[in-house]
Amino acid sequence: MISITVTALVFGVIFLAELPDKTALAGLVLGTRYRASHVFAGVAAAFLLHVVLAVAAGSVLTLLPQRIVHAVTGVLFLGGAAMLLLQKDEGEEEIKKPADQSFWKVAGTGFTLILVAEFGDLTQIMTANLAARYDDPLSVGLGAVLGLWAVAGLGIVGGKALMKRVPLRLITQIAALLMLALGVWSLYEAAAG
Repeated sequence: MISITVTALVFGVIFLAELPDKTALAGLVLGTRYRASHVFAGVAAAFLLHVVLAVAAGSVLTLLPQRIVHAVTGVLFLGGAAMLLLQKDEGEEEIKKPADQSFWKVAGTGFTLILVAEFGDLTQIMTANLAARYDDPLSVGLGAVLGLWAVAGLGIVGGKALMKRVPLRLITQIAALLMLALGVWSLYEAAAG
């Protein structure tokens, strides 16, 4: 059974955390140079693989006593909030244009770029934390995948327009505040038992 509440919460946290990330900018660059559907297919597949790995790792954490899980996830959420608040603004990375514009080459480029750039990234760690926190792998996985796909779609199709209207720093601060709240709540639950 899928929890709409957990899915929506995870979607919001992951969406806001991923929006200011370098991979959104990479998606924007790829989307301006290549067919958007080809880019999205590769990027979406890479994000799906990352979420499956993160949810599996988070599900293993649920085997630990709840107080320990809450304490660990609380500390990790607080660390994630600190990382978002302290990160430096990164410029667009140079992405080489493949000579072959076929579906497999373009999708493969997007897949490889995201697979490498996102491995062990903050949103992957957050997804594992959320899977451990809520012990609902399907809802967490669905929310995380949809959040990542939404950011990828925005980056590929209309990232420049969004970034002109909403300051990137504001998006980062909102994501950090959400993570801070989740971290404090998790630590409170660990202490309260």
